[in-house]
Amino acid sequence: MRVLLVGASGTVGRAVADGLAPHHELIRASRQSGDLRVDLTDMASVQRMYDEAGPLDAVITTAGHVHFGALADTTPAQFNEGLQDKLMGQVNVVLAGMSRLRDGGSFTLTSGITAAEPIRFGTNATTVNAAIEGFVRAAATELPRGLRINVVSATVLTEALESYGPYFPGFEAVSGERVAQVYRRSVEGVGTGRVYTLWQ
Repeated sequence: MRVLLVGASGTVGRAVADGLAPHHELIRASRQSGDLRVDLTDMASVQRMYDEAGPLDAVITTAGHVHFGALADTTPAQFNEGLQDKLMGQVNVVLAGMSRLRDGGSFTLTSGITAAEPIRFGTNATTVNAAIEGFVRAAATELPRGLRINVVSATVLTEALESYGPYFPGFEAVSGERVAQVYRRSVEGVGTGRVYTLWQ
């Protein structure tokens, strides 16, 4: 399959690339590096990415930032950053890609454990991740031409503990290698509208 991986330079993206590259033709995209450059908050940039990528069988997005901080101190602009980046960025990939994927192709988006397990200073993350999962469930009922869509929701990665571990006290981490296998299941499987959870 020809698979476009958006967010390939991040921690999750690198793990997914390592897991899928031996099995598929992988095209890597991110904001700063990779085969293609893209700003997911800019629909024109997303459209250019698809133009440059050519025919695709699957698209994976592991990109997107959310705001971490006390809700009482969060400004509307800070809260909107997560909505526009991780939520609408991934929605933009689907909206622009529906007409680009080959028949029977698939989208795999990324949410996170905070959709179901809120953490301190993570209200924006919970809001965004829960919305992504709702979008996937609903979009699966409307996609044309046999297209599929799923979302992977993992706990904190072992490789990201140095940066994000303090936000997840008491949570057991999972390896990027395990997470990559769930993305592979979404791409190569038959499920749609699924939230694939990977929690300890």
